[in-house]
Amino acid sequence: QVQLVESGGGLAQPGGSLRLSCEASGFNVAFSYYTMNWFREAPGKERELVATSAAASGDAKYSDPVKGRFTISRDNPKRTVYLEMNYLKPEDTAVYYCNTANVWGQGAQVTVSS
Repeated sequence: QVQLVESGGGLAQPGGSLRLSCEASGFNVAFSYYTMNWFREAPGKERELVATSAAASGDAKYSDPVKGRFTISRDNPKRTVYLEMNYLKPEDTAVYYCNTANVWGQGAQVTVSS
């Protein structure tokens, strides 16, 4: 059974940092073959793509709101993708989802508040 399990998240103050992890299991081919994405969904808003780590190359792309503050990385032997979030803002508050193809994690709450 293909599965993505997120961990991390929680509460941070504005300007603070958090890290999310997403561990994959049940995939039939090497993890490096999968493009991995992080999405987020804030209350009352549509789910939006935040960051992407391309298959094979691992090249990263970011949405404009998080560019320069968030970093996506991956550890292929551990089948894990990370999202390092720095200089957090209240508008970063959302449920963050790990995704590849049509597989989604359960979501991790990130709340940025003083």
